[in-house]
Amino acid sequence: MDIELTNNSISKSVDRESIVEFEKMLSNVEGAFFGDTDFCPLKHSFSDGVYVREIFIPAGTVLVGKIHKHDHPNFLMSGTVEVVTEFGSERIEAPKSMISKSGTKRVVHAITDTVWITVHVNKDNTTDTAELEDNIIAKSYDEYDSFIRKKKSLIGRLFGYLKLNSK
Repeated sequence: MDIELTNNSISKSVDRESIVEFEKMLSNVEGAFFGDTDFCPLKHSFSDGVYVREIFIPAGTVLVGKIHKHDHPNFLMSGTVEVVTEFGSERIEAPKSMISKSGTKRVVHAITDTVWITVHVNKDNTTDTAELEDNIIAKSYDEYDSFIRKKKSLIGRLFGYLKLNSK
């Protein structure tokens, strides 16, 4: 399945591999950028146990988000976007709050200037954004799948231990 930008609209056919391939294709486009830039500036805010990440996305911009390891709240503060994930596509208009499921990777097309905020647990209260990204972002679907397998294994062992010791 392909993802392509046609007439300033993102096609609706998706799967994980298509999103990754689309991101690779974008990296070859002249003027493509990754991470915090003057064009799409990030604002980082911190509170006790919480990391808030805000991005400004100018109208017409197409970007591919990261794979998050944990469910987390999202807030579309202003603007209108088209969003494509492996679960489908939708047009979202601000104001809107949503919960992102772990493992979700998005292709976002900003129809209008947009402000999008994500909120993450920051159990160590670090302000080091590289350390935070290591805690909340998987660099690939393989890394994400491995993280989930380990998490399920740990939970299974914990429940087994609790069941064994509750007798």
